[in-house]
Amino acid sequence: MKIASIVGARPQFIKASPVSKELRKVYHEILIHTGQHYDFELSQLFFDELGIPEPAYNLDVGSFTQGEQTGRMLMEIEKVLLKEKPDFVLVYGDTNSTLAGALASAKLHIPTGHVEAGLRSYDKSMPEEINRVLTDHCSDLLFSPTKTAVNNLKKEGIEKGVYLTGDVMVDALVYNKEIAEEKSNIIDKLSLTSKQYLVATIHRASNTDNENNLENIVDAFCKVDETVVFPAHPRTVKKLKEYGSYEKLYKHVKLIKPLGYLSFLKIMNHAKKIMTDSGGVQKEAYILKVPCLTLRENTEWVETVEDVWNVLVGSDREKIIKAVKGFEANRVQRNVFGDGKASEKIVEVIGRYYGD
Repeated sequence: MKIASIVGARPQFIKASPVSKELRKVYHEILIHTGQHYDFELSQLFFDELGIPEPAYNLDVGSFTQGEQTGRMLMEIEKVLLKEKPDFVLVYGDTNSTLAGALASAKLHIPTGHVEAGLRSYDKSMPEEINRVLTDHCSDLLFSPTKTAVNNLKKEGIEKGVYLTGDVMVDALVYNKEIAEEKSNIIDKLSLTSKQYLVATIHRASNTDNENNLENIVDAFCKVDETVVFPAHPRTVKKLKEYGSYEKLYKHVKLIKPLGYLSFLKIMNHAKKIMTDSGGVQKEAYILKVPCLTLRENTEWVETVEDVWNVLVGSDREKIIKAVKGFEANRVQRNVFGDGKASEKIVEVIGRYYGD
């Protein structure tokens, strides 16, 4: 059986890594890279570090507006699917690559699986939320990471083909955590001391494309009495310079290029706290048991907030500063994201679907 896996952005490379390993034990996998993330630090470095097979196709779509990027991906993915005629298509997460892959396969009547199905922030101003909802309603097999995600689908009338598998990012993190400790020298390279610095990431349009929000967040970074390690997406750096915030970054804010998975995993593991607007990083912080401050007004990973390991601070300068100083995480966690065997369960479900 031939399975086409569609990826395009950093979080998808991480999610696809353990699933691809399991798929290739049984099936013929064709990896399609849309080119949504194309910088070396956000793309090829992840393939190299995670041992992901070289994509059979790299569509090199690049950056455009939401509509144009999704449309270009849809056209190019359709061409590949018509040529390869896969039996099944697998998409991941909530990016434009996810939606384009799901739409292309659904319109060609190819059964589709969605890894990370059922997540909801209930904020339709976020393009990711639109991508999640539409992808779920296009898919035949829905691989949900949590019970909350399963319940979200049920509320929308989706019960057939839904499977609680756990989260594939747990699989990747469990496998790579010790490798990161051994291979990455990022702590020494940046002259950091374990548990005496913060890690920050900003990439969502609601922050980067809003001058007031980005300036408030940067001001908070500068005013906290802590070293802040800030691996910045190229687009975020462009906006920082455009708004004049780049020059305001003080010496204790270490603005660096995006890191590979292993180095980023290591600096997260040794951080005192993490500040982010990324869904994946919120979850990784929880799994690593590092308190997280989410620079958004909502989250699709509600379990991290319910367990008091994550607090929503938005782009409010004073809330960020207060949480850096005073937010204390709970010392107890539920096993909400699974046992690190989600990839095996996904491949098993696909096999049952086809009677293998």
